[in-house]
Amino acid sequence: MELIDFLQEIHAEVLEEVQRSGSPGKSPVSPETVFTERVMTHMAEQGITFEPQVCHYGAKVGNFNIKISGFAVSDTSDDSGNPDRLDLFVSLYKGLTSVDSLPDSEVVRAAKQGLNFLKFCATGQLSSKLDQTHDAYALVKEVESVFKTLESIRIFVITDASAKTRNYSPQEVEGKQVRVEVMDVQRLYNHWQQGRPRDELVVNFDEICGTALPSVWVPGSLNEEYDYALTAVPGEALRFLYEKYGPRILEANVRSFLGVNSKGVNKGIRDSLRANPDRFMAYNNGIVIVADEAKLAQTTEGSIGILWLKGMQIVNGGQTTASIYFAKRRHPEIDLSKVRVPAKIIILRSGQSDDEELISNISRFANSQNVVKQSDLSANKPFHRELEKLSMRTFCPDGVGRWFYERSAGSYKVMIEREATTAVQKTKLKAAMPPARKLTKPELARYLLAWELMPHIVSLGAQKNFQAYMADLDEREAAGEVIVPDQNEYKKMIAKTIIFKTAQKLIRPMFPAFQGNITIYTISILSLKTNHKFDFNQVWMNQAISKQLSEQIMQWATEVNSALTNSAGGRMISEWAKKQECWWRVRDTSYSEILKDIPEVAE
Repeated sequence: MELIDFLQEIHAEVLEEVQRSGSPGKSPVSPETVFTERVMTHMAEQGITFEPQVCHYGAKVGNFNIKISGFAVSDTSDDSGNPDRLDLFVSLYKGLTSVDSLPDSEVVRAAKQGLNFLKFCATGQLSSKLDQTHDAYALVKEVESVFKTLESIRIFVITDASAKTRNYSPQEVEGKQVRVEVMDVQRLYNHWQQGRPRDELVVNFDEICGTALPSVWVPGSLNEEYDYALTAVPGEALRFLYEKYGPRILEANVRSFLGVNSKGVNKGIRDSLRANPDRFMAYNNGIVIVADEAKLAQTTEGSIGILWLKGMQIVNGGQTTASIYFAKRRHPEIDLSKVRVPAKIIILRSGQSDDEELISNISRFANSQNVVKQSDLSANKPFHRELEKLSMRTFCPDGVGRWFYERSAGSYKVMIEREATTAVQKTKLKAAMPPARKLTKPELARYLLAWELMPHIVSLGAQKNFQAYMADLDEREAAGEVIVPDQNEYKKMIAKTIIFKTAQKLIRPMFPAFQGNITIYTISILSLKTNHKFDFNQVWMNQAISKQLSEQIMQWATEVNSALTNSAGGRMISEWAKKQECWWRVRDTSYSEILKDIPEVAE
C-alpha cells in the first residue's frame, strides 16, 4: 500500500464512522472529531502519549486565538500527587484524498493556538472567562492547578496533510519548556502501514555522549537472526532517553515502570545511585536492547563503537532506566556522571525471522530482576490464540461476515494483504471483515471489564486496564477455572463489543467532552441494572441492539453524566472517573426505571 492509498483509506474510514455516528434526531460527529480521536488513540497505543481525551475548544482572548482538540495527562505523579506530564493536541484535519504538503506557517499557527491555550490556563486568565458549566472548564482548571509541577509539556499538531517539518524548536511558556511536534500523514503511514513504530526512533550516541559508544561487536554468521554487541551505557544517557521518549523507549518491554517499592529492587537502584554511583555497574545486572539497525564508528579513543541505533528498544531494564530518571528528578544531587549501566545489544536482521516473536521471547527470558508472569506475554497466551482461531472460523448469522480478533498489532492489515492479491478480492474481504469489526486485545478488555462493573479500572487507560484484565485471567486460571473460551463465550464477547460500540456511537454526539468516561460508566450501569437478565444471543443474532435498548442507553447516559459531574466536585471528570469512590458514587445514584419491552432484557 502506497501513501496515497493509505490516506484515501483513512478518509473513507473517517467518513464511514461519521455516517455511523448519526442517529435519529441527532447530528453526526464532525470528521475532524473522528480523525482527532483515531490519531490520539493510535498514539496512546504506540506509547507516544498517555490516555487521551477529545476536547474541542476554540476562542479568542484579546488579540490571541486559542484552540485545543484534545489532551492527555500522565498518571505518573510527583510526591505531591500531581501529574508531571501534559500533552495537548491541535487538529488540522483537511479531509484530503491526495497527499498535499502542509506549509510550515500553518503548523506554526496551529501550535501557537495551543501554546496560547496553555499560557492563558497557566496564568489563570482563561478560567476566569469560562462558566463553570463549560465543557472545557475542568481541563482549564486542571492545567492551571498543576502547571507548576509539570516536568514535560508537548504540543502535537495532528494532520492528514504531509508536513515539511515535523520537529520544531522548543517554546517557552511561563518559564516552562514546551516541545512542539507534528503527527502528519507520513508519520501515521509509517506507524499504521508498516506496523513498525520503532523505525522512527533513532538514538545517536555521538549527539548524546559526545562519542560513539565503546563496544565489543560480535557479528552473527550468515544465516543467524541477529548481530550482537556488549557495551556500557552512561547513566546520564539513559536518563536523557527516558526524558525524551518516555515509555516509548520501553515499547517492547513486557512491563511498565513498577515504582520504587517493587519488591525493593527499584528502591535498591535508587539507593545505590545516591550512595555508591561509581559501583552501580558492579551492582546492576544490566539492560537488554534490541534495534533494527546499527551504525559503527570509531570512538574518540580510536576503538570500535556504536554511533547510532535505529528502532532502539529496551526489552529488559525498563525498571533500571525509569528508576534512574525518577531518582535524578527527585534527588537532583545524584551524580550520574559516574554511573555506567552494562548493556547487551541485539541488532535484528530483517527477513531472517519473525521480529516480534523474537523480541517477545527475548523479553520473556531476559527479564529476571522482577518476576515476569506468563500473563505479561499476553499475545502468546492460549486465551488469545484461541480467540484468534474462533474469530477466523466463526461466521456471523448471515454466513458471510466475520469479526477479526487482532492478537498481534498490525495482523489485520497483514491478513488483508496476504489473502487478497487483487483490488476486487481486497474489497470483498474487507466487506466480510470490515475495520469496524476488527477487535484488539485492549479493546476487548475494555468492553468486558466495563460490563463486569469495573468502570474505574477501565478509565485508567488501555494499558493498565489490560494489565488488570490479564491479572484477573491469571488468578482464575490458577484457581482451576477454564479460561480458554469456547464458541458460545466468544459470541457473548462479541455481543458485549457490539453493545459498547453502539453506546459509543449514541453517546459521542450527546456530550462535547468526556464521552469516553460516560460511555464506560453507562455500560456498567446497564450491566448492573439488567443483572443476569440480558440475552446476549439476540445481540449476536442481529449483530445490533434494538431501538428500545438504544433509547435506554441514551436515557441512562444523561443520568450518568449528571452523576459524574455532581460527584466530581469540580475535579476533571477523566481523572475522577479513575477512582473507585467515583464508581461507588455513580453506582449508588438513583436512576430512572428500566424501559419496558426491551427485547434483550428478559422479564
